[in-house]
Amino acid sequence: MTVHPRVLDYPQSFLPGVIPDEAELTAGQRVGAGRSYGFFTDTTLCIGCKACEVACKEWNALPADDLGLRGTSYDNTGDLSATTWRHVHFIEHIAENGGRATTMPPFQSNWLMMSDVCKHCSPAPCLEACPTGAIFRTEFDTVVVQQDICNGCGYCVPACPFGVVDVSLEDGKAHKCTLCYDRLKGGLEPACAKSCPTDSIQFGELGELHDRAHQRVEVLHAKGVENAYLYGAPGTPGATGGLQQLNAFFLLTAPPETYNLPRAPSRPAERVGPSLAAGLATIAGLAFASLAMFAAGRAD
Repeated sequence: MTVHPRVLDYPQSFLPGVIPDEAELTAGQRVGAGRSYGFFTDTTLCIGCKACEVACKEWNALPADDLGLRGTSYDNTGDLSATTWRHVHFIEHIAENGGRATTMPPFQSNWLMMSDVCKHCSPAPCLEACPTGAIFRTEFDTVVVQQDICNGCGYCVPACPFGVVDVSLEDGKAHKCTLCYDRLKGGLEPACAKSCPTDSIQFGELGELHDRAHQRVEVLHAKGVENAYLYGAPGTPGATGGLQQLNAFFLLTAPPETYNLPRAPSRPAERVGPSLAAGLATIAGLAFASLAMFAAGRAD
């Protein structure tokens, strides 16, 4: 196992403070303003350990959710919410006869697992819908909600095509993943990616992540996993309907709906023009009909 040369500068067990540019040691990335960062989540490497969920909650001081089993999955958190910003899906393969699958393609098991998160879309529908400016794009090209400006209107909730943003019942404000904005400002790798033991969640500059992801798909295809594909990278499923790319994108091996992802997400802003045109046409039609009726009445 190779390590970064700077690791040798910190041999002690207890450090006096944060290591400068620590993300360079943990993720091979120096975090700097003016660059685009994100997540590449390779679902073929996810083992469902939920270390990312725990790390996210610990770093962001998020409370525990209802931890009861739901009867439909071994997953205990269910979905993303105002207090769960990382969520690992547990999806069991079911055979065509309704029983358990007994044969699988190479390098796969009876389970699909995926760590879901805010996609930090580019452009971001939630940001476009926010009337107060509480949602903004950071210097790292990520999308963050400022709770001190949020008025709890909830417009961002239906605007998100992935159902990520949630309004908390505790404070009435919108909440979601910040891609660890505070850690990025300190030169640290996001908590979920740093805690992932299999590198299923990979943090870095988007251009490099896209290259790495395409190479991973080619490797999987060569090994017989012919159904592997990218979701959310430019020119792939998920980057549709006015969404140029998802800054948190995925490698999947089943249709998007299997992972609770829309096949062809779209920005509500793309539908404003057609909806407005349809509304104006309806009003014009009603006005014309009213004038026709009025003219007919006067003729009588």
